[in-house]
Amino acid sequence: MSREVAEAVAGGRPVVALETSIVGQGLPIPHNLRAAFECEAAIREEGGVPASVAVLDGKVRVGLSAGELERIASGAVKVSSRDLGPALVKGEVGATTVAAAMRAAAMAGIHFFATGGIGGVHRGHPEDQSADLAELGRTPVAVFCAGAKIILDLALTLERLESLSVPVLGYGCDEFPAFYTRHSGCHVGARVDGPEEAARVLRAAWDTGTRGIVVAVPPPGELDGAEELAQRAVRELAGVAGSELTPRLLARMAELSGGRSLELNVELVVNNARVAARVAAARA
Repeated sequence: MSREVAEAVAGGRPVVALETSIVGQGLPIPHNLRAAFECEAAIREEGGVPASVAVLDGKVRVGLSAGELERIASGAVKVSSRDLGPALVKGEVGATTVAAAMRAAAMAGIHFFATGGIGGVHRGHPEDQSADLAELGRTPVAVFCAGAKIILDLALTLERLESLSVPVLGYGCDEFPAFYTRHSGCHVGARVDGPEEAARVLRAAWDTGTRGIVVAVPPPGELDGAEELAQRAVRELAGVAGSELTPRLLARMAELSGGRSLELNVELVVNNARVAARVAAARA
């Protein structure tokens, strides 16, 4: 842990963890570093301490400098929770996914985490499920996100979260966001309005044995024709599978939208970080 993060955790100050896969794989330059730096700035503006997570020099690092974020942007392997052991022993530069960053945050005593959108069940391939879901079922961290990525099967993703006893809270909304749009046709489990109510619900859930919690925050803007673009991207990349599928699909969405999806991606992840910091401050 960086000194700043360690002191903040020890002092009970609001701390929000951030993943770095968005820097290493999720967004192209310069959008990736812009998202990272603006997320950290938004958390600080709300009185919180940002804690970006990565694997560097044989250690899980919680709290990164600007230079370390730039190092990840220059080239890093994608590290999920299953990959932590090999990445540490091999001394790799590792950009952490939601699952890996959640686990590291919990190890450091941090229970608030912000990302763009969680992974889930892939369209047409219900056997292909993100490790984010399993990690949410066992790690006591609140994940602030714009729902799940629209390229996924959102209904099946919510079903899987329900089976894992993961609450899905809508932050000022009754409908589960679909990353680039506020509308998915799927309902959240419960609605919370404002930082104070959200903090009370999180505390009550953790006090009664809940582990991971999804706090779904509507995106600040809308991508026109998002669902149609997602369907086209999924059709075109039907033969791609494994860890490369999601980055490839998001890259194709960016091409099809003329770059608008990239701008919205940055806006929504920064918005999620700001909301997470506000709720963390209310909880503190």
